[in-house]
Order: sequence, then structure tokens, then C-alpha cells
Amino acid sequence: MKKCMFLLLMLISVSVMGQEKHKVYCELLGQGKIFSTKVNVSIDFGQATSIWRQELDHYLVDENGEKIKFNSMVDAMNYMGRLGWEFEQAYVVTTNQQNVYHWLLSKEVSSDEEIMEGFTTKKQYKEAEEQAEELETEAEEPEKPKKKKRRVITDDIYQ
Repeated sequence: MKKCMFLLLMLISVSVMGQEKHKVYCELLGQGKIFSTKVNVSIDFGQATSIWRQELDHYLVDENGEKIKFNSMVDAMNYMGRLGWEFEQAYVVTTNQQNVYHWLLSKEVSSDEEIMEGFTTKKQYKEAEEQAEELETEAEEPEKPKKKKRRVITDDIYQ
């Protein structure tokens, strides 16, 4: 009986430890728009990116794939705060006489799937759209009947 209780306690402790939370980080990058008071905001999770497409693929988009427009970096932070992200640090880098605002955020998660909960980037939206199109074309294409292969028997004696 003691062995059964011990095994039961071990299983419970292992399952509780498996759901331990850990801290993940992301960075909001904001650049002022020319002739506008709005800010272009992209998000960086440390994901692999192309040098040429980085800025285009990592903007936050709505359910229609349209870029979400923020009035300021604080507006973007409020958006992320509603999704559970917390402010850690901010700094500004000036390149080509334009300020680029870097805001570091963190969130406690128990699984990596929780990181992207609540928002979509342009790249994710495009990938989901492409997958949906592939499934749609596969569903539209009628399945071709397979031809049965016939075995041809040759007889060396009577030829």
C-alpha cells in the first residue's frame, strides 16, 4: 500500500512540474510614419527572418490581414498588455536621423504555444492563407481513378 501511495505522489509531482511556467520575451520596434502622428510597430520574438522581408512580415495584423495601426508606442504596449505581456525596458536607437523605439516585453507561459496567443503577424497570416488555399484546391480536384495494372504473361514455348 505504501508503494502505491508513493508512486501516486510521484506521478502527481511530475505532472505538476511539467506545467511550470517560464518567462519569454519579445521586442516591439516602433518607427514614426512620415507626415503622420501614427507609429509603425513590428514585433520580434527572436524568430528566423530574412533581411529583406523582416520589416514587412512582422507587423501585427487583424483578422482580415490588415496592419494594425497604433497611435503611439504606449498604444501598442496597451494592446500587448491586454494579451498578458509586461513591460521590461525601453530604449531608442537613432538611424538615418529617424528614431527607432525598442520596447522589451515579457510574459509567463507554461508552453510555447501561449506566446502567440491573441495576435497574428503578417507572415503568420500569409502562411495560414496559403495553407487554406492548398486545402481548397485539394478538395476541388477530383480524385482520379487508379488504373489496375495487368500482368502480361508471356510463354516462351509457343511464340
